[in-house]
Amino acid sequence: MKKNIKIAILGGGGRTGKILVTQFINQGYSLKLLLRNPENFTIQSPLIEVLKGDAIDAESIRFLIQDCQAVISTVGQRKDEPLVFSRATINVLNSMEEFRIKRYILLAGLNVDTPFDKKSPKTSIATQWMKTNFPRPHADRQKAYSILSKSNANWTLVRVPLIEFSSVKGKIIVNLEDCKGDKISAIDIATFLIKQLFDKRYIKKAPFIANH
Repeated sequence: MKKNIKIAILGGGGRTGKILVTQFINQGYSLKLLLRNPENFTIQSPLIEVLKGDAIDAESIRFLIQDCQAVISTVGQRKDEPLVFSRATINVLNSMEEFRIKRYILLAGLNVDTPFDKKSPKTSIATQWMKTNFPRPHADRQKAYSILSKSNANWTLVRVPLIEFSSVKGKIIVNLEDCKGDKISAIDIATFLIKQLFDKRYIKKAPFIANH
């Protein structure tokens, strides 16, 4: 097992999540995954422990996080389903406090605002588009950021533009004030998220990442 660390994964059944799980397994990490439909999950490895449950259920999160040293979430909002972002964040933070876990890494869109942003017109237009077309999920993401910013956890909220599902790695541009590219590959997202386990530069920050 890599560095004697077990990682709790939320959203591991999604398109980006599966790429993240595969990259973790390739690097020898032990994982605990919370899946609503584990029967549909096809990645097989002795390094994976799968639990059936939902991120908006506090007890599911509690069982997931127990015995882990860090939590990573790539959870997305499903159409016509209960809002997940803020509820999952509350559940995770509560269980992290109970089990004395500090590291929490999350994936979000570039539309999340922070007080430190200096968004370009292009990023601002994309943000406004999300606010207009998906007001409830956007507000829920924003609420999750507010909850994180008041917590004691060592969180990092990674903000991304359009995700390309490519196996080709590119150059990752990181910026704390604005998104410097239009797209990011899922494999580069996975690479960056994994690096955050030991990179302290973005603790309690919300970096944008994009491909050059």
